[in-house]
Amino acid sequence: MRARRLDIQHRDPQIPTVVQRQRDQAKQRFAFSGWLYRQRNLVERFFNRIKHFRGIVTRYDKCPENYLAAVKLVCTRIWCAAL
Repeated sequence: MRARRLDIQHRDPQIPTVVQRQRDQAKQRFAFSGWLYRQRNLVERFFNRIKHFRGIVTRYDKCPENYLAAVKLVCTRIWCAAL
């Protein structure tokens, strides 16, 4: 690795490099919203709780209306348990 760095430092400046370093892009910070992170975490934890119910995960009900009713029942059960 060290020899490679020396090779890059002593090369001809007239020849353009194939891969440009992206130091400026690496230093840029991404936008972070604490509120959005908390909301996303709540949704992920909720889906994790739903996955504990085998009928929902394997989707025994093939009819969309029945499946939605089962999901609503599970959501109600989780909500009541949290009270």
